[in-house]
Amino acid sequence: MNKFFLFVITVLFASNLFSQNKKLDSIVILRNLANNNEFEIAMRFEYARKAIDNSLVTKQDSTVLTSKRVLSYLFLIHGDYDSLFKINHENRKLATRIQDSSALANANNILGLYHHINEKHDSAYYYYFKAVKLFESLQDIRNQGEVLANMADIQETERDYIGCENNAIKSIALIEQLPEYDYNLETLWYANNLIAIVSAELEQYDKALEYYNKTLAICDRMEDSYEKRLFSNINIAALYRRKKDYITAERLYQKLYTDESVYAYDPTSYSIILSGLANAKFINKTASNSEVKKLFNEAYAISKKEDDDFGLLSISMDVSEFYLETKNIDSARYYADNAYQISKELVANETILEALLLKSKLETGEKAKTSLNAYITLSDSLQKAERSIRNKFARIDYETDQIKAEKEQVSKERFFFLWISIGLLVTLALLYIIFTQRSKNKELRFVQEQQETNEEIYNLMLSQQDKIDEARSTEKRRISEELHDGILGRLFGTRLSLDSLNMSNTPEAIRSRENYIDELQAIEQEIRKVSHELNTDFVSGSGFADIIKALLETQTKAYGLDYKFIRSDSIHWDNVNNKTKIHIYRILQESLQNIYKHANASMVEISFSIKNNVICIAITDDGSGFEVNKSKKGIGIKNITSRVKEIKGVLKIKSQINKGTTIAITIPI
Repeated sequence: MNKFFLFVITVLFASNLFSQNKKLDSIVILRNLANNNEFEIAMRFEYARKAIDNSLVTKQDSTVLTSKRVLSYLFLIHGDYDSLFKINHENRKLATRIQDSSALANANNILGLYHHINEKHDSAYYYYFKAVKLFESLQDIRNQGEVLANMADIQETERDYIGCENNAIKSIALIEQLPEYDYNLETLWYANNLIAIVSAELEQYDKALEYYNKTLAICDRMEDSYEKRLFSNINIAALYRRKKDYITAERLYQKLYTDESVYAYDPTSYSIILSGLANAKFINKTASNSEVKKLFNEAYAISKKEDDDFGLLSISMDVSEFYLETKNIDSARYYADNAYQISKELVANETILEALLLKSKLETGEKAKTSLNAYITLSDSLQKAERSIRNKFARIDYETDQIKAEKEQVSKERFFFLWISIGLLVTLALLYIIFTQRSKNKELRFVQEQQETNEEIYNLMLSQQDKIDEARSTEKRRISEELHDGILGRLFGTRLSLDSLNMSNTPEAIRSRENYIDELQAIEQEIRKVSHELNTDFVSGSGFADIIKALLETQTKAYGLDYKFIRSDSIHWDNVNNKTKIHIYRILQESLQNIYKHANASMVEISFSIKNNVICIAITDDGSGFEVNKSKKGIGIKNITSRVKEIKGVLKIKSQINKGTTIAITIPI
């Protein structure tokens, strides 16, 4: 009877194993079909979903995760924004469960990029922080260095200078270990430039000069570095102005001024050089006031012609101070007011402060008092905002490490429970051997007793296995309750605390805190779903193509334009690096703004295609057009040109009067 029972069990086990292997083979075939770009996209989606359905039957999380990553890739190339965002969160959950660090790192990095593009800096920093820790554990130096540079960029924008410097230094240390490809050198230049910028802001001028010189040394190792070299040299000259070493500043500006190629390459940079040279000559008294005024007027005219608001802002401040020193108060007040208005439009808070302080010196009576009070109020507000953002980034670092420590503790408890279970099984096995041996010694005399003993041992093993299964189920419920009651409670408390802070009278602070409260509510809802529905879908998601579509819908609506968006399903956006995606987004944003400001268009068409592994972008409007060869580049075209060069692309502009304009961009992947 027992031998027959064992035979049946063996046959069933072998049959199940054969069926399982056959199922896994079919899943691999379905994935390959889904990845085959020769099929229509709808058919590929069908194959991917069938692969997921079959993977769920196996109840193997690693198999399910691999199949879902195939579907995620299809969402990306198809531009299904919501589904991509949703499935990435699902993949993060699965990757966490099976401890697939590589998949988890990439999912976090994609989510960080998504929020970075949308300028949601706190969320972007959070996901980048998660990704960089995982890339570090995987010893993925390139991705770790790139993500750290992205984090530093966010911190510099938010004026967290100390945090920016720390992450930039870490990025440099990692990238310097890699081969000297231009891509790695660009990341290295960018990180060094960030440190130079924040050092100058902290008035650590010698340190800033050291890192600007490092950027020049990196330019020497790059194939095409004219733009970056020019940028570094202008910053070095400006740095000496800030140090009040006007003799050195004049020498450096004069050298840049005599470079005939600067104006042809970038008129806006040339105007900044003229303004800096005029300021240095005036202070050094190496030129007459009329000569200085001529340089200032030329610089201002160039920036005005190029529609360069940032140049006009900087030059207006310099000219106002020049007229103040030469006792021409009316002209000084005019340019100070001009700088103040431009800085408000650009939300350039630092220049707003400088302009207000200058206005308080130029005005009299109540006007001077009003400007000074506005200066003090804005200065206090900016200081509070800077402290808040620094605390926010520090809190992300701390809370992430705290969660990691809690997970490690849970892992230790599970590991301890596993060893206890193994010990119990070993003990039961030993007991079984003892009882079996004794029964064999008494086989001839106690056949009946032996049978009863064996049945008792078998029942004991079954009972013990039930207890082990029950203990595992209890442990799973305990972890779920800890997630629900612990983390959710903590986030809820945080939301209440932020809600109490919303009583601040500053409108900007109120809006900011309301955004944080909304975001915490969303996180609270997601954790509640995770606690109660471990195997159900949660959160929504996005893809890069839909990010672009959302931009077009928002901008064209604001500008009163009709638009047509043509995109190719053959573009694999997950193969495109984050830096390129950010530049593409900004190029489209700048182009739409130019069309609105200058083209007088009613319709714009944007198309994406790919040919020979090169992304082709075309932006066409039905506006008034212009003569390409005769017109000077404005700040918008200059910015687009700069961004295209950053990603090694090629820019071509075709335009005819009253027949519209087409901007064609090709970008190698």
